[in-house]
Amino acid sequence: MKRLSRETLAHLPDNVALPAYDPGLISRGVLHFGPGAFHRAHQASYFDALLARDPRWGITAVSLRSAGTVEALAAQDGYYTLAVLDREPSLRVIGAQRAGIGPGGGATLAQLLGDPQVRLVTSTVTEKGYCLAGDGTLDMNHPDIVADRKGGEPRSFVGWLVQGLAARRWGDVPPFMVLCCDNLSGNGGKLRAATIALARERDPDLAKWIADRVRFPDTMVDSITPASDHAFLAQVAEQLGVEDKAAVQREAFTQWVIGARDLGNGPDLASVGAILTDDVGGYERAKLRILNGLHSSLAYLGLALGLETVADAMAQRDLAGFAERLAHQDIVPVLDPVAGLDHGAYVRAVLTRFRNPAIRHLLSQIAWDGSQKLPYRLLDTVAAAKQAGRPVERLAIPVAAWMVFIARRSDSGEAITDPLAGPLADAARGATPAQLVERLFAFDAIFRPELSHDAAFRGAVTHAVERILANDIPNLLKA
Repeated sequence: MKRLSRETLAHLPDNVALPAYDPGLISRGVLHFGPGAFHRAHQASYFDALLARDPRWGITAVSLRSAGTVEALAAQDGYYTLAVLDREPSLRVIGAQRAGIGPGGGATLAQLLGDPQVRLVTSTVTEKGYCLAGDGTLDMNHPDIVADRKGGEPRSFVGWLVQGLAARRWGDVPPFMVLCCDNLSGNGGKLRAATIALARERDPDLAKWIADRVRFPDTMVDSITPASDHAFLAQVAEQLGVEDKAAVQREAFTQWVIGARDLGNGPDLASVGAILTDDVGGYERAKLRILNGLHSSLAYLGLALGLETVADAMAQRDLAGFAERLAHQDIVPVLDPVAGLDHGAYVRAVLTRFRNPAIRHLLSQIAWDGSQKLPYRLLDTVAAAKQAGRPVERLAIPVAAWMVFIARRSDSGEAITDPLAGPLADAARGATPAQLVERLFAFDAIFRPELSHDAAFRGAVTHAVERILANDIPNLLKA
């Protein structure tokens, strides 16, 4: 079967949307590090829409570790398919990726970082790709950073930023803007501080120039993007009539929040749906506490009910009703107002997304790493409710469901995917409900003292644990 390419583009079915511009006429204004599925399904789709009116923002994809995606795109002249999964699915060919640089392409990468035409550097290199320590600052002992401090061709993303900005400073070329698009709280600020810290090791004057001249807005990104497995790629090939080894899929909902009211001479992303704001943190908290908080609640309670996916959980009337009450009556009331964001409307949009039958989001996967997720997704809301003098009984239920999840996994010998898996399993194994709460509340890395020592919250969690272990979940969910 032929591959998707410039040659085969004209022969695709009529129901497949094609780029609304001539990819041969666009400029390479964006350098993106980490061209994985999320970037191609999310940020690249925004630029694809923008290119129809402004040809300056074509993307050069950079992969520092693996050549697979870059090679797949090159074999298809940069084209790939975006499948939007909704009640009425759709296919769209993205043409924004105009070139790629893989491992070994350092000379080309260095040249582009200094090219005035490149005015924006974006990244989805995962949290690990920023070489940060536990406190969010640059880890000077990270092997890649140790190597970059010695000079030579950079090994880290931060190292490449420093080298590119140094070249611009010495060449009297205006600096590029940097947009971190990974799920790090305060991501722009952290990347800015890391870049300045590494630059200071090389040249204090360069560090000052970066601090004065280079913009690192905070961002928040959101869209569920299932993996492109063999079954999906085969389905796309059948629909297109050609093979596409770089195809990606996502839900219809997508959100890109950028902490800059004015992107200067950067791309007009607001014109294609991005949200420009002075309060990225407000949007971030809404996502963490509403979307992610409900996700975790559905995961642990849904698994206790023997359910498999988020859509399955939302099809269970009692559980769906509980999630809706939890959001509207417990989470939203303790969120600070955010200009431009209607929390109630956001809740309704989230619940609609969760009901999407085309997205198969496994509860077991959402349940991973609960010790890392619960403090931000649920316990911050509990603390805010306590401070506001509001009830916490309903909020205690998903926390209890997580404890039961740990207990049942430990008692059955099933694997627990969590950085604290061993200690959690040891604490939960064979415990009575009261012992389970007592022992898990003792994990200071999860429960702050003001919560673990709060008698009312402890009592509410213990009561919920007892009810869940007694399989009395339907009555519990009516809370």
